[in-house]
Amino acid sequence: MTRAEYAGPAPTAAQWDLWTTSVRIVVTDPSVLARSTCLLRRWLAAVEVVASRFRPDSEVCRIARSGATTHSISPLLRDLVTTAIAAATISQGRVDPTVGTVVSRLDTPNRRRGNRAATSIRTERITTWHDIDLQEGVLGMPPRTLLDFGAIGKAFAADRAAESISRAVGCGVLVSLGGDLRAAGPPPDHGWTVLVQDQPGEPASLVDLGDATAIATSSTLHRRLGYKREHHIVDPLTQRPIDPSWNTVSVAADTCVTANTWSTAALVCGAGAPTMLTATGLPARLVGTDGNLIRLGGWPT
Repeated sequence: MTRAEYAGPAPTAAQWDLWTTSVRIVVTDPSVLARSTCLLRRWLAAVEVVASRFRPDSEVCRIARSGATTHSISPLLRDLVTTAIAAATISQGRVDPTVGTVVSRLDTPNRRRGNRAATSIRTERITTWHDIDLQEGVLGMPPRTLLDFGAIGKAFAADRAAESISRAVGCGVLVSLGGDLRAAGPPPDHGWTVLVQDQPGEPASLVDLGDATAIATSSTLHRRLGYKREHHIVDPLTQRPIDPSWNTVSVAADTCVTANTWSTAALVCGAGAPTMLTATGLPARLVGTDGNLIRLGGWPT
């Protein structure tokens, strides 16, 4: 995971578990920590109601069950879809929100957690991001398509949360949602320093964010799908879990969405990821399945 390390004059951080990962918020003014935490909890609850494929009552699950081809959607879902289409475009389809139908079919153990709504969705054809038509507040796509914002949703949530909370409380704020981390507002005196490490025993880097305000780390080490325990990262082209070349890929950028788009795309790209990431010019760090470590774009040593 990626987390913030900041030592202030009083408790400045709060942390809890959500969405099978850790949520962490760090503020530079201890007096606003309680308010900032409350704002973050409310925002994440709003995102979950709209975008979670694990909630039968979420907006994306209700759309997938409807069988319709056009849907009037909420402003929040509109923003998420717009963000996901942009990510699919720049990644040449390596990050595709329409893989949700495939992921839900592979992730059969969710039935045991009562998630029948998502896992019962089936489609007769391969749907891709090219099939999405978004016109203002109306979403068009093939029937029974389940959108999955697993790759982009946390990054989107981190970006929006850090920016809005910093404006609301008037100080520096850092939000970390698992591997997606975003800073906004005035940094602490010595800057934001973050520890990039997927789990104990994996290579670690202490990174000064500097001009960057976001880091995203995508991993193949944790989540698994279905009874076969395959990797949760699905290649949109093959509609199958990837055969990983990398344990983790971390990317630094000006937004968490940008960083996450490229870190996820790198896992899907496989052996060609270093060439692809070099072309972006972004600082990146790749840990191979063989333990080999590659740093690109000036990633700190």
